[in-house]
Amino acid sequence: MKFSSLDQPLFGGAVKGDLVEYLDFVADRFVPVLAGRPLSVWRILRGQDPFMQKNVPKYTPDYVKTVEVWAEASHRQIRYALCDDKQTLMWFANQRAVEYHVPLFVSDHSGDGHQTHMVLDVDPPEGAEFDVVVKSAFLIREALGQAGLEGAVKTSGAKGVHIFVPLERHDPDDVAAATRAVAARAEQLDPDLATTAYIKAERGGKVFLDSTRAWGATVVAAYSPRLREGLPISFPVPWESLKDVTPADFTVRSRFDDDPWTSLMPAPQRLPEDLITQGHGIPVARVVAMHEGKRRKREKS
Repeated sequence: MKFSSLDQPLFGGAVKGDLVEYLDFVADRFVPVLAGRPLSVWRILRGQDPFMQKNVPKYTPDYVKTVEVWAEASHRQIRYALCDDKQTLMWFANQRAVEYHVPLFVSDHSGDGHQTHMVLDVDPPEGAEFDVVVKSAFLIREALGQAGLEGAVKTSGAKGVHIFVPLERHDPDDVAAATRAVAARAEQLDPDLATTAYIKAERGGKVFLDSTRAWGATVVAAYSPRLREGLPISFPVPWESLKDVTPADFTVRSRFDDDPWTSLMPAPQRLPEDLITQGHGIPVARVVAMHEGKRRKREKS
């Protein structure tokens, strides 16, 4: 593959060559994270604003595997790429694709894919330091432990962290319910620090424990670069080391010998029934926010 314009500025002080060199270096660990999952990427073309690409372009080479997925929001089929090999990854690199976002399910080309992880996203309030994210992440770890579960944590590459809990096959609605229950239990451990309030105005400056990344949601993949200053990467961290790092510590210029995402990930687990039952009694945050928005609009009219 011939790479073009490697010395051209890309984003945040990095050039395209930095992206290509990093993805070439990490491909053997990155491709397994992406494989089998319909891929969305953030690209940045010279002189243009970043944009998200879901549908593969017409000029996509034949060696790039694709899968069609029905998009409920836009009521149409979207032809996603499947990044199942290094050649495909490097083609995306040459296309100036910086961020790599994947769903929580693996496609098997028959529409019978399954969700592989439960994910909780922890983000700091405006102006807060990373230490409050770390403290809140440990609340989730404690709530998981009390339920007999364990997860792996990675920096988001932005301001927060993602906690992944690998799962045996479950109904997606049960996974979504259990995710809500874990967040609620974590919030109860320290309600002065953390909140599950979906509406920003109701968070009161607390750390948001986001439990909304359910079946149809995507999350930035482990090892993916981010469109931030210096091109940081979403990087797996041992729980015992989390308090000693910041998301900016890991960038496309970082080099590492092992595969921490694989080595730190627990085996797939079964969700306890009490967690699922509790979660089904917790309203879906986006639905609550939608109804609240409609109520406020009616009051103003």
